[in-house]
Amino acid sequence: MFAAARSVEARSLEINPLVLSKSGDFVAADCRITIDDYAVGRHPELGIEIAREFDHPPTPLERVAYGVEQNDHRGTFYFAQLATAAPKGSKGLVGFHGAGGGGSMMSMDAIVNAGFTIANFTDTSGNPSASKVYRAARIILAQPDLVGYFGSGSGVASQEQFWSAYGLAKAFWELNLDIPAVIRLGGNTEDRAVEILHRMSKLLRAPVVGCRKTDTPAFIATRFAELVASAYGKKWKPRAPRVPKFVSGPSVTKLAVKNGLVWIDTAHWPEIRAAVETHSGGLIIDSDGAPVAALPNEEFATKDSELLACEVECRLAGIEGFYLELDVLGLDEFVQQRHG
Repeated sequence: MFAAARSVEARSLEINPLVLSKSGDFVAADCRITIDDYAVGRHPELGIEIAREFDHPPTPLERVAYGVEQNDHRGTFYFAQLATAAPKGSKGLVGFHGAGGGGSMMSMDAIVNAGFTIANFTDTSGNPSASKVYRAARIILAQPDLVGYFGSGSGVASQEQFWSAYGLAKAFWELNLDIPAVIRLGGNTEDRAVEILHRMSKLLRAPVVGCRKTDTPAFIATRFAELVASAYGKKWKPRAPRVPKFVSGPSVTKLAVKNGLVWIDTAHWPEIRAAVETHSGGLIIDSDGAPVAALPNEEFATKDSELLACEVECRLAGIEGFYLELDVLGLDEFVQQRHG
C-alpha cells in the first residue's frame, strides 16, 4: 500500500474490504485512491482529466469551469453539476452559487428544504476576483431550465463582498437575466454589495434581491421561493451574452487585460471621459483627447476586476461607451451547440 501510494503521490489510499480467500491469498476487494490535486499533472498515466473529486466523468461545463480555475488563481472556484432535471414534486432546478464550505452547505440545505432541486454546486471564496465570480455566474447560467439563481455562503466572509456583487451584476446584465435571483453576500462591505445588486436589478427583467449576514439561509430560501412562485413557471434559457453596439463600430479603442479586452467608444470619449476616469480609479486617463492606460501594459492587464467595476458603474449611471470583454474559453461554443 505504501509503495502504491508513494508511486502516484496519493493523499490517501484505502483498501476496504481486504479479503482472505479459501486458497490463502489476500485480495483487495475494493480500493480507493485520492491523488493530490497538484500531483495530477505529473502522472498522465492515470488519465485524470480534471483534478477534482467527481463521482462521474467530467461534464463539458465542468471542463470549462476547471479551465477558469487553472487560468486565475485569485481565490477559489469549484463547480460541479448535480442534476439536469427536477424530479416530480420539486419546485424546480436552481442555479446554486456559494461562498465558503460550511455556509454553502447550510444554504444548500435551506434551498432543498424549501422544495427545490440544486442543479449545481459552485463555490467562489478565498477573496476571488470580480472577473472570476463573473465567469462562475456565466457558467451557472449555461444550464437550461433553471427557475432561479440562489447565492449564499458564509455570513462572516473576510473578503470584500462588493467585488462579487460587481461580477454577478455584469453577468446578469450581459445575459439579460429573466429569472429571479436572491444573493446573500454577508461579510465585509456587505451594504455596498447589496446596493450594487439592487441598482442592477432595476435594469433587468427579473428581481435580484441582495441580502446581508443577518438574513439567515432559511429566510432567504423562503424569499426565493416567493419570487419563483410569482414568476409563474418561468424557466431559464441559456443564451449568448449581449454586447454593446459600439463595439462593432469604427471608432473604438481596445486595451488588453487578462483574458479579455477593454472596448472604449472614442467617438463619445469627451462625454464619457470623466465617468471612466473616476470609476476606473484612474486606470484609464485622457491623453491628447484619447483614452489610454495609465499603467504599463503588463500591470494594466491584471486590473480586470477594477475595470469590470468601472463597466458596471458606467452602466448603472446610464453611460454607454465602455465595455469589458472577458473570455470564458469554450463556454460560448457550448451554449451555441446545446441551445442555439
